[in-house]
Amino acid sequence: MSSKIERDHARFNQIIRGKIKKELRRYMTRGELIGKKGKDLVSIPIPQVEIPHFEFETRKLGGVGQGEGEPGTPIGRGDAEPGQGAGETPGDHILEVDLSLEELAKILGEELELPRIEPRGKKNIVNEKERYTGIRQVGPESLRHFKRTYKAALRRQLATGTYDPNHPLVIPIQEDKRYRSWKLTKEPESNAIIFYIMDVSGSMGDEQKEIVRIESFWIDTWLRSQYKGIESRYIIHDAVAREVDSHTFYHTRESGGTIISSAYELCNRLIEAHYNPSEWNIYIFHFSDGDNWYGDTDKCLSILENHLLPKVNLFCYGQVRSFYGSGQFKGEIDEYFGDTENVVTSEINSKEGIYDSIKEFLGKGK
Repeated sequence: MSSKIERDHARFNQIIRGKIKKELRRYMTRGELIGKKGKDLVSIPIPQVEIPHFEFETRKLGGVGQGEGEPGTPIGRGDAEPGQGAGETPGDHILEVDLSLEELAKILGEELELPRIEPRGKKNIVNEKERYTGIRQVGPESLRHFKRTYKAALRRQLATGTYDPNHPLVIPIQEDKRYRSWKLTKEPESNAIIFYIMDVSGSMGDEQKEIVRIESFWIDTWLRSQYKGIESRYIIHDAVAREVDSHTFYHTRESGGTIISSAYELCNRLIEAHYNPSEWNIYIFHFSDGDNWYGDTDKCLSILENHLLPKVNLFCYGQVRSFYGSGQFKGEIDEYFGDTENVVTSEINSKEGIYDSIKEFLGKGK
């Protein structure tokens, strides 16, 4: 039976969870959660939650200032002039709670009604799991097996003639105690690789990159909740593509042209070199403002059709609105691939569009 404090704590967590779920769309438009992300936890500011606290009964308050007193009697330093000293109006109190990324992913999945992903590859990662498979005579008290312990005690008392059927009292001693034992078993787990690709040409400004950064955070949170082993690789491109680390990915701005096929070719080379499609679940998320060099789009469609799509679980193209981008590439993909099962495109006009875009990307459960 759980204690009262445990029930209260569970109730408090339930309230916090409801607040986050209710405000999820707003959280998904902000980048502050990314800065508050730790290895396994993320700090989330929750407004309008009253923290339990002790409060004195007002009629029993004593001390200076109580009673009628005499008119003009000074008390303390007196009132501050308007505009001086500390203010008297209450501020907005914002509570920050630590939430595990796994729990955050669960809330995301429930709110967006995301289906669980059906993995393809299941080979490389081997996970060790503890299974209770036997009984032994030594172990920690927390693992004591009471039924086996009392059976052993009863057998001992019967064998030694100390058991009285008219007074059936069974008292285990140390040698009667039995404990559950476990062993480690190795089980294969699904693993996945995510390729994030972004256009960093001059037409992609800071606002567009911030949208990509926030959307990638939520995509990453969801996919990591679906796979035990997951890797991320980052590719940026203007007229030339190159692989970079995550910091460079989100903070690079270049002024060159745009040749998208260079990124797809690099991504394909990395897959062929490191990620066997029969063993890996492969995801590609590409973000750009829709500009591409004249004549390169046909090459992009060919690489996708003949090389990338047969290997990947999902190819997602997010077109981020820019004042300088033509926004044509999404239309070309939609027209060519139509209802192809593992191709999803999305148009992201602002941060408010991230919520719906993620639902489009991950709503297929692939």
